[in-house]
Amino acid sequence: MNCSDGARPEPPPRFVYLNVIASSCFEKARVTNIILGKKREVITGMIRKVSILLLVFAFAVSNLPAQKKFEYPKARKSDQVDNFHGTRVVDSYRWLEDTKSNETSDWIRAQNEIAYPYLESLPHRDAIKNRLTELWNYERYSSPSKVGDKYLYSKNDGLQNQSVLYIADSIDDPGRIFFDPNKLSADGTVALSGSSFTDDGKLWAYGIARSGSDRTEWKVMNVETGEHLPDTLRPNRQGGVSWLHDNSGFYYSRFPDAETGAELKGANKFQKIYFHKLGTPQSEDYVVYERPEDGELFMGAGVSEDGNWLIISVTKGTERMNMVYFKNLTMEKAPIIPLVTERTNSYSFVGNDGPVFYYRTDKGAPRGKLVSVNVLAKQHLWKDIVPEAEETLNGVQMINDQFVTNYLKDAYTKIKIYEKDGKHVRDVELPGIGSAGGFGGKQKDTETFYSYSSYNAPPTIYRYDMRTGKSTLFRQAKVKFDPSKFEVKQVFFTSKDGTRVPMFITHKKGLKLDGTNPTLLYGYGGFNISMTPGFSVARLPWLEMGGIYAVANIRGGAEYGKAWWAGGARLNKQNVFDDFIAAAEYLIESKHTSTSKLAIQGGSNGGLLVGAVLNQRPDLFGAALPAVGVMDMVRFTKFTVGAAWKSDYGDPDDPAEFKALYAYSPLHNIKDGTNYPATLITTSDHDDRVFPAHSFKYAAALQAAQAGDAPILIRIETKAGHGAGKPIAKQIEEQADIYAFLVKHLGVKK
Repeated sequence: MNCSDGARPEPPPRFVYLNVIASSCFEKARVTNIILGKKREVITGMIRKVSILLLVFAFAVSNLPAQKKFEYPKARKSDQVDNFHGTRVVDSYRWLEDTKSNETSDWIRAQNEIAYPYLESLPHRDAIKNRLTELWNYERYSSPSKVGDKYLYSKNDGLQNQSVLYIADSIDDPGRIFFDPNKLSADGTVALSGSSFTDDGKLWAYGIARSGSDRTEWKVMNVETGEHLPDTLRPNRQGGVSWLHDNSGFYYSRFPDAETGAELKGANKFQKIYFHKLGTPQSEDYVVYERPEDGELFMGAGVSEDGNWLIISVTKGTERMNMVYFKNLTMEKAPIIPLVTERTNSYSFVGNDGPVFYYRTDKGAPRGKLVSVNVLAKQHLWKDIVPEAEETLNGVQMINDQFVTNYLKDAYTKIKIYEKDGKHVRDVELPGIGSAGGFGGKQKDTETFYSYSSYNAPPTIYRYDMRTGKSTLFRQAKVKFDPSKFEVKQVFFTSKDGTRVPMFITHKKGLKLDGTNPTLLYGYGGFNISMTPGFSVARLPWLEMGGIYAVANIRGGAEYGKAWWAGGARLNKQNVFDDFIAAAEYLIESKHTSTSKLAIQGGSNGGLLVGAVLNQRPDLFGAALPAVGVMDMVRFTKFTVGAAWKSDYGDPDDPAEFKALYAYSPLHNIKDGTNYPATLITTSDHDDRVFPAHSFKYAAALQAAQAGDAPILIRIETKAGHGAGKPIAKQIEEQADIYAFLVKHLGVKK
């Protein structure tokens, strides 16, 4: 999944399990576009309790010369000190966690009164915004999927804030508008955030999210008439909906209702699986499965394609290690039976032939394999179907009674097709080094669709004949740029401990490597999320200005399987930062760029990455762009789904893990009197994935510590969340701010 325009789609799952999202943008959203911008809502009015001098400064700051030191809004330092295992941890800005207080509101307004006028005044910002608007204004489609006897796809005419769903009678029929999220709000801040059709395509359950929140409200619609049924699920961090085949109801996951006023902040624990009977109020929904002994367990349930089985997956936090249970839906009052009872490996349900279940797993195969098991046998004996390969098995679909396997080879896609007995049928030929996704459908379908894209290649949708292996061009995005002028290459560099790490680099063809090129280095490094090549229209102005865009495939992701993730998780997290620093050093040593021309960028877990690396090597970069980051590593478990991230970060209540967390925590390793490079921090007031106080506290501390003249700004968006569902207009505005900031502080010649 990618939150950007025209991003490659992920293969649709057989059914949706709980979206326990890491601190990533939108599982599996593409993290590279997590900080695409937003249309500003210029804050007006007087700043409460702020001096006249500050107001005058806020008005005039845009005209200050770059070398003049900024005067930031006063942020009170409290005497808050916590004791962690004998270590005194100062938390001077704890009061910023109370996002509803007058003091915090005043601080937010004062910060925006500095940041927005400054960004608006930057040279070339208007030209960059105009080019972004021109580039973004192109038709883009999703791959079609079959719903009953009809086809469904999404389309954006160009600058629509939200893509529109269309339904068609045939693949050659342009169809009609089925659902337009743009009509849900005047400003485009209400988005479609979940979708599930009945097997016959007659009913549709869908979720909507407001202002970027992860909390969704679900409704049910008659597909033919467009009439809404009375069935509604009130806003909650819902898991996916999975229908019974007789359309009588569906399974879903939810947490206990949040306390009033704490919906965007409160911790989410004790999730349960419920069943909703169609035509009844939600208050009558009953619990199908729960684990009250551990509030940090997450679970989801899905009905198999044949409608005969309920498959339950139980995990903890965001780790990809789960337990598996199942229930025979053809038997009345059938028990829930265990299949996998230990959380030591990952098991992802692919499909079934009667009682024979197929799973992608990493048990005994760190890079993944495909296995089968007969769940009705006296003993659950697992059989290898497609053994582990050198490449990483990223996903498997069942189509045409065959397996379509999606592999990562050095972080780019390889598609291979196998028979049910594991015999290799063919490889799907792809256009180049890029990412392919899709290949959705049912087990008996003979056709499917997939999309291919790369950093310099807009999404192209192909229709694929499973019988002949022929790919036919179906739709091609027409972006107003010439991809032949740009090149994508893959390089490898050596990290501090000798590990070989890949990196993708995109730039204009014929670019001279003389150390003078402005370069934007992006990283994520966590939660098993791979940084694969994908198209983003938002990156094009940077490349057109002569900029280099580099993406480092650092540890913590899934590029090389389970071991690659483990090498950057918990007590090994410092490896992630070492990899990123080594990527920057490679770009400088190879003359792609130089320190003064190098910016680093990352969002969410990538925001943590930028914050940590900035503390460790402030001398290495010319600018930094941490977005919606996890910045307080001793209190991240206190908010929203933060406790789920212990599987990746570790637990501050554990003495050894606290020591590792405290050693790199961005908030706690800022050093007073340091010359930090120009930094633009971005967050949003409705982010209920990574609580925005992480960024608030980090910004206040970094501003107070800055000894140099480079600005430390925080841009706080309103009516927006962690990234998913952002209106296009908002994305364009923020991206224009980001590039104008880089043009100014990296000395980009336009």
